[in-house]
Amino acid sequence: MRYAIVFGGVSYEHEISIVSAIALKKVLDFECEFIFCDEFREFYHVASEKMKAKVFSSKEYKKFPKLTLKKGGFFQKTLLGKKILNFDIAINLIHGADGEDGKLAALFEFFDIKYIGPRVEASVISFNKLFTKLYASYLDIKSIDYQVITRDNLDIKFKFPIILKPLRLGSSIGVSIVKNSDELQYALDVAFEFDDEVLVEPFIEGIKEYNLAGIKSNEFIFSIIEEPIKEEFLDFDKKYLNFSNTKRVNEANIDEELKQKLQNSFKKVYGSLFEGALIRCDFFVINGCVYLNEINPNPGSYSNYLFENFNDVLKQLSHNLPKSKNIPIEYGYIHSLNSAKGK
Repeated sequence: MRYAIVFGGVSYEHEISIVSAIALKKVLDFECEFIFCDEFREFYHVASEKMKAKVFSSKEYKKFPKLTLKKGGFFQKTLLGKKILNFDIAINLIHGADGEDGKLAALFEFFDIKYIGPRVEASVISFNKLFTKLYASYLDIKSIDYQVITRDNLDIKFKFPIILKPLRLGSSIGVSIVKNSDELQYALDVAFEFDDEVLVEPFIEGIKEYNLAGIKSNEFIFSIIEEPIKEEFLDFDKKYLNFSNTKRVNEANIDEELKQKLQNSFKKVYGSLFEGALIRCDFFVINGCVYLNEINPNPGSYSNYLFENFNDVLKQLSHNLPKSKNIPIEYGYIHSLNSAKGK
């Protein structure tokens, strides 16, 4: 099996995607091609041995062959025309916009490319924090109380402390804890720098947080359950400055009852919507009740560090990807109209 890892994209999480791709290169046993999407949405075929952060920050990647996405795959121009990049399955490793908002999924499906990652509807649901809340409610899974504010409507209903989150952004970018009114305006300025809509939630001190990743092949395959180390909340630095570490983390010390609750909630979230993707769900637990915090449809480094045998998980998923429905176009209706008119 040969994979093409697609990373980069036009997103505030562009650099995180690069770090994820470099980390994934270290752990995959499969043959891989690396396709970088730059700030102009141009695709480049980057040599595996050149997968280093400086190659991208220095623009050295532009020395590599440029690719064009067309029907059936990625193509490179040659002296005699063009040749297709040889791979079996693409992996969507673009975090944030382009990768997690449905753009890349739509392109892959339009051009008939097999891929691992969230499909269009799954991307839309998980990319927008409001839609995620509504989805959780539909599934009868609890979530923290919330409201959405805009620059024109800043009437916050919660008492301090509160937490502000840009509505369509991950990686804890633009997130602030606001403890009093003196801190509010700066936190609003930060959040609105990244989005025109902001999610507001009450901040709950010392809340228990657990992360669980998994896939559905013939059955569900779960990672270990991680209790992330955090201070007030899991900020950008805690999430990503250690991303290059591919070692497994320690499993959370929880009882079997809570483990089952978290896994059952994961199953509900994954359902049929996220088939074809490896996702990570971030949960809160309050008084024994499970609350959905976020769905990560392209988790950082694909959460490889949470699995005992990540390569086997990816292999299982690769053999159980959703199949596109073949819709025959036969023009029967138009032919019948023409026949009726005698034409």
